[in-house]
Amino acid sequence: MLYHNDMSVCAAKVRNALHEKGIAWQGVRMDLRAGDAQKPEYVKLNPNQVVPTLVDRGRVIIESNVILEYIEDRWPGTVRLRPSSPADIAAMRLWMKQLDDGVHATIGTVSTSIAFRHQFLARPAPVLQAWYDNMVDEARRNRLRLAIEQGMESAQFSQAVKRLIRLLDDIERALADSLWLAGPNYSLADIAYSPYMLRMEHLGFGDLLAARPRVADWARRLYATPGYIAGVHGFMDPAYLTIFERERPAARQRINEIAAVPLAR
Repeated sequence: MLYHNDMSVCAAKVRNALHEKGIAWQGVRMDLRAGDAQKPEYVKLNPNQVVPTLVDRGRVIIESNVILEYIEDRWPGTVRLRPSSPADIAAMRLWMKQLDDGVHATIGTVSTSIAFRHQFLARPAPVLQAWYDNMVDEARRNRLRLAIEQGMESAQFSQAVKRLIRLLDDIERALADSLWLAGPNYSLADIAYSPYMLRMEHLGFGDLLAARPRVADWARRLYATPGYIAGVHGFMDPAYLTIFERERPAARQRINEIAAVPLAR
């Protein structure tokens, strides 16, 4: 059983892996805006109040990158998604570690600052405050509050955009030496990043992706994989896509302005 949300990037990469390996699964769709992840029955499964959560034979597995490796070990099957060489396995895990160490929070800041804030600002103030109050992660609460209240005008937005630009530059360099992120074969590292690449396109980073030809080619190849088509593209929510489309022109302009500033490395 997979507890997930259609547009969650973390849930999307897990669905991607399940479909890529041909694993039949059942899902419970969570309405994160309605506070489903804060409900006591879910918090018992995932104290972090986030998705996804995988329950397999009574065993609860949380954290999306951990779930990806669990899927690979639990269902090795005929499709191998972990590299064969120790060096490539280390590279795979380093790419995935970047997501946990800050890239995921960064994409959350950008997503909320550009698009999701409008969903939250449409709520009555007491309802929004209750959502804040019930959030167990103080750093996440503070980051999202700032993104909701200040949007693209916040200092953290500019910092987040610069971090994502650095990520794109790192990927462009890495792909000069290999077809995929962690060597010659498609792996969990590529799966882990696929929904983030799509989200960046939705949010107005398209010019920056196009300016990096290896990244652009890699993204096209990601989007053509069976797991991506079924597990990511197949779960796009039209309501969210409408918001992305509406907000993307202004976001694209602001992102391109920030990209013109020299980046400290």
